Amino acid sequence: MSELTKAIKEKTESMLTADHCLSCTSCMAGCPVMEASREYRGPKLVGPAHNRMRFSQEDVEESLDFCSNCKSCDRACPSGVEVSTLNMLRRAEYYKTHPHSQRDDMLAHGERMAKLVRSMPFGASCANLGMKIGKSLGIFKSIGIAGERDMPAYASKSFLSMFKDIRQTSSEKKIVFYPGCFINENDPEVGVAFVKVMQKNGYEVLVDREFNCCGSPLVVTGYLDEALEHAHNNVARIYHWKQQGIPVVACCTSCSLMLKKEYHELFDEPEMKEAAENVYDAFEFLAMLEDEGKLNTKFGSLTHHLLYHVPCHLKSQGFGTPAAHILGKIPGIKVELADAGCCGMSGNYGFKQDKYDISMKIGERLFERIATSKADTVISDCGTCRLQIQHGGHVEPCHPVEILAKAYGEG
Repeated sequence: MSELTKAIKEKTESMLTADHCLSCTSCMAGCPVMEASREYRGPKLVGPAHNRMRFSQEDVEESLDFCSNCKSCDRACPSGVEVSTLNMLRRAEYYKTHPHSQRDDMLAHGERMAKLVRSMPFGASCANLGMKIGKSLGIFKSIGIAGERDMPAYASKSFLSMFKDIRQTSSEKKIVFYPGCFINENDPEVGVAFVKVMQKNGYEVLVDREFNCCGSPLVVTGYLDEALEHAHNNVARIYHWKQQGIPVVACCTSCSLMLKKEYHELFDEPEMKEAAENVYDAFEFLAMLEDEGKLNTKFGSLTHHLLYHVPCHLKSQGFGTPAAHILGKIPGIKVELADAGCCGMSGNYGFKQDKYDISMKIGERLFERIATSKADTVISDCGTCRLQIQHGGHVEPCHPVEILAKAYGEG
């Protein structure tokens, strides 16, 4: 019996929250997938109800596959039921007796693919060309990946490769940057901008090459055994830095949510909750500096009207929108919240051919908001949200930290 199976068979804290469900349907009213598709029977049935039913009979709710793990249900629940976590535990249990598709294997293991690509000469260029050819020939669509989308291109150099060439001023104040897969492999300039921002605030940035993928793509595709292995490794590394008094900071909201909250909710190990105390999202950390009067506010003037799409996984962390607050202090900057709900991408959900239309339907309000806005730049903290904004909104978005770096004269 695997560690995961043992964990699921026991009543974890998350599973016990199912008994708090009042069947009030708040989670259903707040679910963007239910609004976009009548095929999904809703988070209440898939999560809390089936968690209780499993003790009397074996049962599978087929619409479980529709859950995107956006966590809107968790935020809507007035009783503190961890609905999305219950859904992910049920999904993992389902895949104990059902095979994964080739598509899910690919979407779940981006880190594995990236390592293979980086191991070959000109690997990134070859992979990018191969993805374009694969799309044009319909190969991706044939295995269930949305043929309408471009797969995210690999950067010519990963962030960890670029990091070696960044000259920093050493400091007694240090943080460890957790780039995550997307920033490291596809959008390294976000990581570079973050290092520059932290240098302007008197911090030396370290990296830890023993970290691996946070496991979010594994969780949503039902590879929970592997996600647990990643969690054990990453928690050990977080503890290593915690013992030295050095916080771990991430720029991707899905990564920071996984490290801070989801590990403990999914696996219910005390050390995961303790390690989470040493993990911060980037603008959460910067807001803490401001609260202590330590944030560098010597900003240059910029002329930007920003439309800010707040990721679902940032909302689920419960500390507001510090990026909007901090960027709003920059002379010449106007920050407007999009307030258009979920973008519909939800990590690898929108890459699935059978979920593409749902993904785009969910994103319609955001796309319309972008089209009617007078903003000249769209910003979002989540890499896959930015992919959806680019695809459906037809604009080139950026991470808020890139705007902050420009304000410091480092853009």
